[in-house]
Amino acid sequence: MTAQNELELNRRAVMKLGVGTAAVATAGVGFSADEAFAREVAPARGPALGAALSRAEGPLKVAGLARYAIEQKLENMAYGVTVQSTRPAGRIVNIDTSAAKALPGVVDVYTPQNPLKLNKPTVYSKGGGATEDFTPLQDDVVRFNGMHIALVVADTFEQATEAANLLKVTYEDASPILDLHDPKAKPQDIADMGAKWGDAPAALAGAEVKLAVTYTTAREYNVPLEPHACIASWDNGKITVWEPSQWVGGARSVVSEWLGIDIENVRVISPYVGGGFGSKIGAHPHVGLACSASRQLGRPVKVSLTRPQTFTGLGGRPATKQNLSIGATRDGKIVSIVHESWNETAIDEVHVEACNNVTRIMYATPNFVSRLNVVPVHTVMPGWKRGPGENPSAFALESAMDELAYALNMDPITLRLANWADKDPSNQFPWTTRQLREAYAAGAKAIGWWNRNPNPRSMREGRELIGYGMAAGAYPMIRTASEAKIVFHADGRIEVLSAGTDIGTGTYTILAQTAADALGVPVANVVVRLGDTVLPRSALAGGSQQANNLASAVAKAARNAIDALRTLAASDPKSPLATSKLADLSFERGTLRLTRRPTGGVSIANLLKAVGKTRLEVEGNTFAADATEATKNAADRSFAQLKGAIEGGLSAHSWCAQFVEVRVDEDFGTIRVKRMVGAFDSGRIFNPKLSESQWIGGMVMGLGQTLLEEGHIDQRDGRTVNANFADYAVPVNADVPEMQVISVGIPDLQATALGGKGVGEIGVVGVAPAIGNAVFHATGRRIRSLPITLEKVNSARA
Repeated sequence: MTAQNELELNRRAVMKLGVGTAAVATAGVGFSADEAFAREVAPARGPALGAALSRAEGPLKVAGLARYAIEQKLENMAYGVTVQSTRPAGRIVNIDTSAAKALPGVVDVYTPQNPLKLNKPTVYSKGGGATEDFTPLQDDVVRFNGMHIALVVADTFEQATEAANLLKVTYEDASPILDLHDPKAKPQDIADMGAKWGDAPAALAGAEVKLAVTYTTAREYNVPLEPHACIASWDNGKITVWEPSQWVGGARSVVSEWLGIDIENVRVISPYVGGGFGSKIGAHPHVGLACSASRQLGRPVKVSLTRPQTFTGLGGRPATKQNLSIGATRDGKIVSIVHESWNETAIDEVHVEACNNVTRIMYATPNFVSRLNVVPVHTVMPGWKRGPGENPSAFALESAMDELAYALNMDPITLRLANWADKDPSNQFPWTTRQLREAYAAGAKAIGWWNRNPNPRSMREGRELIGYGMAAGAYPMIRTASEAKIVFHADGRIEVLSAGTDIGTGTYTILAQTAADALGVPVANVVVRLGDTVLPRSALAGGSQQANNLASAVAKAARNAIDALRTLAASDPKSPLATSKLADLSFERGTLRLTRRPTGGVSIANLLKAVGKTRLEVEGNTFAADATEATKNAADRSFAQLKGAIEGGLSAHSWCAQFVEVRVDEDFGTIRVKRMVGAFDSGRIFNPKLSESQWIGGMVMGLGQTLLEEGHIDQRDGRTVNANFADYAVPVNADVPEMQVISVGIPDLQATALGGKGVGEIGVVGVAPAIGNAVFHATGRRIRSLPITLEKVNSARA
């Protein structure tokens, strides 16, 4: 089928679904078909930044026409299937590959005995782009059950799969450490991530009211709809990798290190990402195997992890344990918080789940101490999952605040307001904005908080006990300088270019809105290209920073573009406005005109045609004026230029207040969440529809964490026994109740150039404690371990 025929079929399919709202082009090998298609289906006009536009790429996705990373069609492609360890610890003595190699179509089998050469990448904590140090096939050590120990490459996926099943592995077993509670485990104190002020132990000892509790959370998995998979294509010393990535710059850096080649010889393309939630920030070991195999064989290689393999081919949120003690006066003033946490990590690497992130900033207390510990176990290196650190931190703190409220016979909101922090208690920095009081008020009103009977086990409907719960939360403002480019075409098109990726959050749409708003043109005139390392440099799509990073860069590029257009109009002798002085020219609604003339003027397209240009390219970035190329590359490829919440002596965060109503069956202990309300301070909202979608998605994820999700490990061999969607339960439509989200934010120009704050992560923070607190209100039983199951509710009867 020709590109033109494919384009026409795509056009007809999407027109049946309805037109999009902004143009979108995928960053692939070629742009022409997708770009022309996007322009054709885009409406003539649309509102700009702040409007509730639907996602530009939505029609393509609904019609199945959005081509994801591994849907690229390359000639002579081979298929790789990884084989994973069935033991948790020890070493590989031998892998018999003879039967596999004898099968038709098998190209080669790579093992520690016949390895693919891969260098160790530099992990993010040491200035690199890798999220894990593990490099497969480079030694015979078994670190966890499910570790990649071989790669079978064949002409077809079916041949590779059959051959992989024929490998015979001989192990030398060792005694494993499988979880936080193993007596052989040796916790390690992460001293530099703790926090301390005042004398918390002494103040706790003298407090009138004391609370000391332990909370635990289970191992969770990101399980995005799109599995982890990639295509690598080596060609004459250069490599192109199609990878579902939240950070193409970081992936590019890691691939160059794995292969030992110059980074300029690596291109990473990620046109769309079918969910990641933190798991696709880094390029994982299977990507390295695909890249090295492609170089070895001189042909493209596709490696796709099966759904079960995604549970151990990369890590999710680790299991945690938290001891939290709070001391208070009888009128509810907190005088001390003592907090210690533990999280599991890989046996020879360190991942810290910063469980003190919310604890140390939420409430005013003169005395505080926190300590973080990691516990090495035989597991895949854990990773980031939506709201990393803040999520379990809020679970412990906000559950404890509810327990303290009942101990003091105070309303939970009243207790929180009594301990309001006028400034960041961890450093005494002023907040940029903190609309948390407004969030309490809006959420309480929407859920009917003040109409409930506050006594536990006091509300019912038939055999169902009714409970209300609430919790608050925060997520820090993370910012990294980035670049963008705007390209004006003589045919009227305006392109916005960035290497940033759209992970389903609406980046295509928001950047089109930003450019349209700044230039005064219809949104439909703007085509956005993303997800390719040949485009202007961008930080990762993670930590709720990308929309602010890239929108600010696009707005800067637009301002530069207006200056460039005015200069071109005034200076080029062929310009219709050539006799004008630069100071006399205005730019409004995509048109250049003399300031003294309220009508007329020349459009951008007509100006370019008049001066004989087919295009004009203008860049913009948010780097400091003296930033070097090395600085810009560091922002694109590492965490080195990331700015945290307290940049510039101010403390910047997104805030939330979560409210829920639950129903608990009195006889069976089953829990059904009836209603959920989230009130959020995310600053200026660039697109209400997209923000609401992100908040709701986070709340649904929190619902799953609280009631359903738990990785089960076989204590005999370290195997993840529920590594599939049949046994690892995530929320489905029937589990999701009536949901309402409310924005209470105001533009925060001290946090970002356009006043926005983080949206994506904050939605999950606080959901778990709100549900747990509601279960206590309904039943009078406090469950301090996630997930909250009917077995735990029933066992709490005693």
